[in-house]
Amino acid sequence: MNPSVRNHLLKLAPYELHKKLINNYVLTQKGSTSLLKRDSSKDKTDLDVIRENHKFLWDESSEPNTWEEELAKKYYDKLFKEYCICDLSRYKHNQVAMRWQTEPELCKGKGQFICGEKRCEEENNLRTWEVNFGYVEQGEKKNALVKLRLCPDHSSKLNYKHKRKEVKRQHRNKKKKNKSNSLERTEFKKEDKEDEINEEEGGDESKKTEEESNVWKGSIQEEEKSRDDDFDEYLDQLFM
Repeated sequence: MNPSVRNHLLKLAPYELHKKLINNYVLTQKGSTSLLKRDSSKDKTDLDVIRENHKFLWDESSEPNTWEEELAKKYYDKLFKEYCICDLSRYKHNQVAMRWQTEPELCKGKGQFICGEKRCEEENNLRTWEVNFGYVEQGEKKNALVKLRLCPDHSSKLNYKHKRKEVKRQHRNKKKKNKSNSLERTEFKKEDKEDEINEEEGGDESKKTEEESNVWKGSIQEEEKSRDDDFDEYLDQLFM
């Protein structure tokens, strides 16, 4: 190496010396620059890591062992697990894909107030189905009981050759009717007992007992029409 060039290189800062040597290498060794390229064949995005370590259901008692599992668990914690979103494109092969709701879908009502099939936007006559979802995860067969809200068309596809369990909401008025009948039976028993006492104690005591019975009856009627019952009925209609 020329002494003047050597002296020049020795005077350069480490970073400047590095750039100059690389530039000289690229200019003088044509065809060898491919050796400088980084191997990107094994690169993974965050989405790739989540897919490789994803679990449909995580055991809340177990902690992730690696940062990849921790990333997948954080994604899982952001999902909403009341209703599922499904893909019924292969229903004739008895193959149904399912996943949990994302936050945008929850805000939109997709899967609860809009049909849970991923391509359907139907909002009327939705039915709730309870499905035993069987799947293979990391080479292991698993199953989970999930709920789906589907329109009539996709409900028939879900039940193609298999009858699923439908979850039906018990009507609030029916509950009130049963409660009313129970209270009436209790009232009859109360009046019968009072009649027996009246026969033993005479007319004045009978009149007093009858007034007490009317007061007791009125309090029951007020209880049936309480504000809490009306509020419960509103919530039932809102979330089912």
